[in-house]
Amino acid sequence: MKICVYAISKNEEKFVKRWYESMKEADEIYVLDTGSTDNTVNELKKLGVNVYQEIISPWRFDTARNKSLDLVPKDTDVCICTDLDEIFVSGWRQEIEKFWTKETTNARYNYNWSLDKFGKPKVNFYIEKMHSRDNFIWTHPVHEVLKYKGTNQHSITIDSITLNHYPDHKKSRSSYLKLLELSVKEDPEDDRNMHYLGREYMFNQLHDKCIKTLKKHLKLKSATWTLERAASMRFIARSYKAKNDFKNAKKWYLKAINEAPNLRDAYVERALLAYEENNYKAIEKYCLKALQIKNHQKVYINETFSWDSTIFDLLSLSYYYQKNYLLSLYFVDIAISMNPNDERLLNNRSFIEQKIKN
Repeated sequence: MKICVYAISKNEEKFVKRWYESMKEADEIYVLDTGSTDNTVNELKKLGVNVYQEIISPWRFDTARNKSLDLVPKDTDVCICTDLDEIFVSGWRQEIEKFWTKETTNARYNYNWSLDKFGKPKVNFYIEKMHSRDNFIWTHPVHEVLKYKGTNQHSITIDSITLNHYPDHKKSRSSYLKLLELSVKEDPEDDRNMHYLGREYMFNQLHDKCIKTLKKHLKLKSATWTLERAASMRFIARSYKAKNDFKNAKKWYLKAINEAPNLRDAYVERALLAYEENNYKAIEKYCLKALQIKNHQKVYINETFSWDSTIFDLLSLSYYYQKNYLLSLYFVDIAISMNPNDERLLNNRSFIEQKIKN
């Protein structure tokens, strides 16, 4: 079995060695550098990576990915697209060899998009960037995806493979908004990128555009995935909240809860809104409902605040202001167990203990 890794790069010098050490289980590694001005290219070549250089203008991620895939030899059995800020947990090759068959066209595997300071996953979902050499093409200018052009697609899941993401938070992503606008213009019926565009408007505090775009997303015939629909509803609510329109924010959080009642996220965001209103009974109500949901689904939609100490922190505050100090202490202790060095939580605990003593 011939396995090749391929990637694109630009000014990734500080990640090169770490990335290579993770990818060297492959038979060959190919990188298309799209204009590095640092030492990325030389560092890759020193390690024996096959490096080619080309400026992509106008810039599109799908174009760059396809050109990097073109570098991979035609006799390759398994192609794996990664970025230089990603690392495979060692032993991944033997897992491919164990599960990949002649019929396999592509595989999904674990992706830790975000990890905490202890290396514990904060956001985990399946990613599908492992595929056969033929019949695949990258599409969309940004948030690009692999599209299968052949017949008889046979996808598999390899749970024993994990890819960890260590992003460079200093790297600019300012191009994403224009590329998403272009993507939606090219394919206005694509529900996925309509959702991403609305979310990007929210990130850029363009709240009216966010609301309009995500309402459009919800009306698309192809927008049938309830979890993504619920996320659009939450983002609409967030934008109304940012506009100080709490009435509509509450309305859309309720819609999100009804759309995906088995996801914690809308309950927690509704509780956070209640905190801003000093509505401590509502905080209690929505946090307790969130805690009834035990299944952490493996989807990118998940919010970190739904599974960290936030719920317990909110409940502690809620019970404190309702003068139920024993329950307040109980929940702040759970929050502290998850964040033992958080000074605010520790100070809160002292206040609660004083109330109990008095």
